[in-house]
Amino acid sequence: MKEKIEEVINKLKSDPKLLDNFKSNPTKTVEGIIGVDLPDDQINGIIDTVKTKLNLDQAGITDKIKGFLG
Repeated sequence: MKEKIEEVINKLKSDPKLLDNFKSNPTKTVEGIIGVDLPDDQINGIIDTVKTKLNLDQAGITDKIKGFLG
């Protein structure tokens, strides 16, 4: 699984159009890169890891913290 995550990250970093596709439809983009239709729990784990490694989730985390704190 780790190899697949690294593969996705490397492809997204090297292709801005693919990165835009990932931002708008992460499930379809990841499944397209790895060539496998994965169960939701696995694909969501990969997407979360990729977002974290690419720092794409920072705004979402900030909003969640603000919402939690009221």
